[in-house]
This record gives sequence, structure tokens and C-alpha cells, in this order.
Amino acid sequence: MTIAPLRHHARAVWSDSRLLYALEEVVETELNRHLKVAKEWMPHEYVPWSDGRDFDGIMGGEAWAPEQSKVTDIGRTALVVNLLTEDNLPSYHHEIAQLFGRDGAWGTWVHRWTAEEGRHGIVMRDYLLTSRAVDPVALERFRMSHMSEGFESDNRHSMLHSVAYVAFQELATRISHRNTGHHSGDPVCDRMLARIATDENLHMVFYRNLLGKAFELAPDQTMAAVRDVVVNFRMPGHGIPGFERAAAQMAIGGIYNLRIHHDDVLQPVLRFLKVLDITGLGPEGLRAQEELGAFMADLDAQATKFDERRAALLARRAARTEQA
Repeated sequence: MTIAPLRHHARAVWSDSRLLYALEEVVETELNRHLKVAKEWMPHEYVPWSDGRDFDGIMGGEAWAPEQSKVTDIGRTALVVNLLTEDNLPSYHHEIAQLFGRDGAWGTWVHRWTAEEGRHGIVMRDYLLTSRAVDPVALERFRMSHMSEGFESDNRHSMLHSVAYVAFQELATRISHRNTGHHSGDPVCDRMLARIATDENLHMVFYRNLLGKAFELAPDQTMAAVRDVVVNFRMPGHGIPGFERAAAQMAIGGIYNLRIHHDDVLQPVLRFLKVLDITGLGPEGLRAQEELGAFMADLDAQATKFDERRAALLARRAARTEQA
């Protein structure tokens, strides 16, 4: 399918609707590739059901207590944040269905992505409750509060911005899940989150490849979208009650921080697409590329400072533990 862009001041300008049509074939190709490599898996197989028992309340079981949890403190914090983020799937589905549509290859992808993401929330909640990893009452209250607020994407104004955002966000989610598993202290949890992370990586590849094609069609507009998304990036769970405090704990705990964001999320996508090496850009695209490069250099410097502060803090904690 070949669709000519509109012309504006001698530069190609693509509207959202024209880009959606122009990218349809790429979406179909990427969807078929995804369906070939994605493996079916069953959430119930990753849950230690034999560890489960009744809670207090109408079942008259045992009330939850922190010592019942097998996971570490930082693992518990990250698990709650990750699950609450997954819980807002209805809002995410609404957002991308509005942007990408429900017909053709785009619609098939929207529904497939939603179905795969749904498994993540199912298995995580089943694990958390069965293993008594977190306080079930607090978890449900957090869920009600978070979902009652709904979710509005920072990039809902633009299809290009939305594609750019999810290319980075899916990788960020994968990294967060994977690191949570590594720091959880429970091999069962680690295995479960590794399975989820595999899905998230495949979702990232889909959007990353789509973003690469967008660069071919509309390089200046796509460069500006990537710059905007990278500079203003924030995780979809930012509206979770107590998110800032939890995010700070996760940063110190090595789950997700500036260094991880720079090295393991932003850089891999930018390098793969050779974003900072693209030539032939117009004035707007070139300015966006320069601003993106400057931002990445500054973020790297900020990450270095954070690493130094984190190392000093962990050293002080270790010293206090040794003295105790």
C-alpha cells in the first residue's frame, strides 16, 4: 500500500489517519511474525496453589502478616506496583483502540495484545494471594483507588507519539518485571516474571519495528515524536497511590532507576533504529535529533550521579547492618 503524504512548506506532513493506512501492511507483517514466535502458556501453571490457604473474613481463615511472605521487602513493593500497572488494562485497551482502531490488522493486534496482557494480571494476582506475598486488603484498596482514577495517555494526541511511547514502555515494563523477579528472593516468583517479561519483549519488538518504518515514511515527524516521548517519559503506573515513594525504593533497590532507564531501555531502542545517526532530515527533524542527543548525554550524567549516591547509601546501610 502506497499513500502519498500531504505537503506542507515543501516538507512531507503525514496525518494520523494517513499514517495508519500507510502502516497497515507493516502491522500485518509484524502481527504474523508475532503470532509465529509467541508461545502459548497457562497462568495457572506458574502459581504455587499448594501453598494457598483461607484468609480471615467470611472464610474464617488466617489473617495476613508480613512474615508469611517469601519475597523480599523491595520485591513486595515492586510486585504491587507492577500488578497495579497491569490492572489498568481496560483503560489501556480503550486508549489504543481509539488510536489504532478495531478493524483490519490494527484491530487484530489491539485485541491480541490486550488478551496477552490480561494473562499477566491474572498470574501475578494469583501468585501474590496464593503465596501470601502481599497484604490482600491493602492490594485491593490500591486497585480500587488506582482503577477508579482511570488512565489517560500523555501521548493520546498523536498516533506517532503513541507508537514511539510504547516502543520504549514495553521494554521498560519487561525490565521492571525481570529485575523484580531477580530481587524477589523467591524462585517461583522469578520464573513467573521471566515468563511475563518474554511477552513484554515481543510486544516491544512489534512496536519498535513499526517505529522503524515510521522513520522511513515520516522521518522529521517521527524524530520529533521520539524526542518528545524520551524527554517526557513516565511509566503508565505513575498514578498509583504512593507511586513516587515506591519508585524511589525501586530505584535504590535496583529494580528500575535512571541508569537502568538510560542503559537498558532508551539506548537499546535508539541504537537498534540508529535514531541519532539518521541523515537527510529537515530543519525540524534535525533540531529534534540534536535535542534528543543532548538529552541522552545529560541523562547519562544524571545517572552517573545517581549511581554514586546509591552506592554511598548502600555502603552506609551495610555498615550499619554490620555494626548491629
